[in-house]
Amino acid sequence: MIRRNFAWRSVAVLGAACLALGACSNDGDEPESGSSSAPAAAAGDGVLKIGTLLPQTGSLAFLGPPEFAGVDLAAKEINAAGGVLGKDVVVSDTDSGDTTTDIASQSVNKLLAEKADVIIGAASSSVSLSVIDKITGAGVVQISPANTSDQFTTYNDKGLYYRTAPPDVLQGRVLGDLVVADGNATVGMMVLQDAYGTGLAKSARAAIESGGGQVVAEEVYDPKAADFSAEIGKIKQANPSAIILIGFDETKKIVPKLVEAGLTAKSKKWYFVDGNLSNYGSEFPNGTFEGAKGTLPGAKAGEDFQKKLLEVDPALKDFSYAAESYDAAILTALAAEAAKSDAPGDYSKQLSAVSKDGEKCTTFQQCKEALAAGKDIDYDGVSGPISWNDAGDPAEATIGIYQYGPDNTYKNVSYQNGKIDG
Repeated sequence: MIRRNFAWRSVAVLGAACLALGACSNDGDEPESGSSSAPAAAAGDGVLKIGTLLPQTGSLAFLGPPEFAGVDLAAKEINAAGGVLGKDVVVSDTDSGDTTTDIASQSVNKLLAEKADVIIGAASSSVSLSVIDKITGAGVVQISPANTSDQFTTYNDKGLYYRTAPPDVLQGRVLGDLVVADGNATVGMMVLQDAYGTGLAKSARAAIESGGGQVVAEEVYDPKAADFSAEIGKIKQANPSAIILIGFDETKKIVPKLVEAGLTAKSKKWYFVDGNLSNYGSEFPNGTFEGAKGTLPGAKAGEDFQKKLLEVDPALKDFSYAAESYDAAILTALAAEAAKSDAPGDYSKQLSAVSKDGEKCTTFQQCKEALAAGKDIDYDGVSGPISWNDAGDPAEATIGIYQYGPDNTYKNVSYQNGKIDG
C-alpha cells in the first residue's frame, strides 16, 4: 500500500459518536528519557498532529503497511472517543525509505514544516539515527514502533525519543537461547553492517556463549554488495550446525546463495530476526524455508485487532509492528490529554506517566475517562504492558518465536516475556 498524499488528514470515524470528555493531568512528572539540554520548544495549537515516518520504499518496505494501518486504526478510535483536547487528531504520512537515500531527512523536513507534534517512526534503527537529532532538536517527540538498536537507550535525545519495541538486548537473548535450546553447539552468523545488525548480533552471541554454544563464524556484510559468496564461503568452511541471518530485504539474495552452497534449511538450521522474518511464499520454491525459525518483538496480535486492521487496510498480509505503531499513537494522545496540551514540551513529560503506575486501562476511551475522573492511569497496550523506563524503553516486553512451514510462510510457536534493565 503506497501512500502519496502528504497533506494533513483527519482519520474518518465510521458510525461513531463523539464523546465530549474533559481531561485531567496526572499528578507529578516522570523523569524524561535521555539527557538534559532542552531543545527549543515546539508550540501546540490545540490539534494533535501525528506525522508518520515509515517505510513505503526501501529494504523494510514490507513493514510499512501494518505500521501505517496501526497508526490509522489508533487515530480512528481516538477520534471516535471525542479526539484529543476536544478535537480530532490528524495524520500525515511520509516515507522513511532506507539508508541508501535521503528520503527520511526530506520527510522529516516536511513534517516539521507542517508543525507535527509527534513523529512516529522510523522502522529502521539506522534511519532513525540519521534524523533523531533533527527531530528532537526541533523540540518534537519521536516514537519508533520498531527501532531495536541498543544505541537509543543512552542516546542524547533531550527526553524526546521513545520506542514501543524493546531494545535488541532482549530479542538477542531470546534468539541465542532458542538456538542453544534447539541443540546447536556451533553457530554461523551473517550480519547486516549497521547499528541494528551488529547490535543484535552482539546480544545473540552473548546468549549463545553463555548457554554453552560457540559462534564459529560471524560475517558482517554490506547490504548493497552485488554478491555474498565470499561471506557464505567462510560460513561453509566453519561448518556450523546453525546459521543466523540478521538482515533486511537483501536476505532474498543471500538465501539462494546459501542453497547453492549446500547450506539449506534442511542441512543447517536457519534462524531469522524481525528485519527479515517475512512470509516469502511463492517467491521461493516450496520447502526452501521449511523448519527455519525466527524471532519478532511483540505480543500476539489478537484476531479482533487483526480484523480491525484489515478494515483499515484490506490488503494487509502481515501484522508485524502494527500493534507497536498503534500503541505509539494511543500513548501520545493520552499524554496530551493528561498534560492538557498538544505541545511536545508539555505532553512529553506525561508519556512515561500514562504508561505505568496507575489504574490499568486498555483502550483510549477507557483511559481518557479515567483521566477525566482525576485518576492516574497505566495504559497496557496491544503490544504489551510497555511501562516506559527513564530511557524511553519498554521496561518489559514480549518476543514471539516463529517457524516456517513448507509453503515458506511462518506461524507462531511460542512467546517469551522478559524485563529490560534501564
